[in-house]
Amino acid sequence: MAVIWLFWLLRVLPVNSDISVKCGTKTMELSILLCPVYYGGYNESLMSLNAQYLKAECHGRADWSVNPPVLKFSFPITEEGISITQEVGTGHFSDYSSVQSVNISGIIVSVDPSAGTITYRQELMYLFSCRYPLQYLINNTDLSVLAVKDNNGSFISTLSMQLYEDGNYLKHLKIPEGGLKLKTKIFVEVKATNLTERFNVLLDRCYATTSPFPINSTSYDLFVGCNRDGQTMIIANGGKQEARFSFEAFRFVEHKNMTVSVFYLHCATRLCEKAICPSLLPVTEPPLRSRSRYLDMALHLAHRTHQPLT
Repeated sequence: MAVIWLFWLLRVLPVNSDISVKCGTKTMELSILLCPVYYGGYNESLMSLNAQYLKAECHGRADWSVNPPVLKFSFPITEEGISITQEVGTGHFSDYSSVQSVNISGIIVSVDPSAGTITYRQELMYLFSCRYPLQYLINNTDLSVLAVKDNNGSFISTLSMQLYEDGNYLKHLKIPEGGLKLKTKIFVEVKATNLTERFNVLLDRCYATTSPFPINSTSYDLFVGCNRDGQTMIIANGGKQEARFSFEAFRFVEHKNMTVSVFYLHCATRLCEKAICPSLLPVTEPPLRSRSRYLDMALHLAHRTHQPLT
């Protein structure tokens, strides 16, 4: 009898493999195996999100069309469910004094309708959480996350970079086959769409490289914080859900024997809470020294390929 009782306790306690979590940019989706729920003496109507049994939207939907059958929950990401954590940057972000992440957590728990002074049912409890890093590396055709190893969520799909040829940001830049003329003004916008209004877009650094894989390649900073190249203008940064700047087309010195100088544009971007963004903006500094001083500097960074500027 003791052996049977021990088996019962072990079987009804949920394990990590009983639940799967999908961390989206607008919603979170959970799937819980139904067999352990029924084995524990419950059914789908007795399971709810955060013990909100009286709210219909906090109950899941049984999906018997899959094998094994699951109980599915889907709920929007709201302001109330978001918490922000801050820590000192490490790894690729070791230069950051403050790195933020969004954390969303909750619980799916059972209710025992027959419970009185005692019960013969073991309570079922499924804890879940999603972590969304708020630091990204963006270029004009491709997006990649830096130094994020967990398999949780990402707001990277809400971010995009666009190039424009006018200061009103209405006409997209079309690069001719023969390249742009030197000193052509290029207007850049990094924008968040379909994202909670709690966050703004802040550009920490934007730079150009001579290679889409800039390991051992030349790199030139257009700006780092407020320290900028003399031809770079920071138009908007950290105050809205779009950040804007402009710079003038140039050639890398190492391309002096080439008809067209090709370079690749990247921006290290973070999403920051509106109240926090002002504290992350650096103190204004003078422009960077002349471009020729920095053209031959090589930085060793790794990220994915993207469309060049010429």
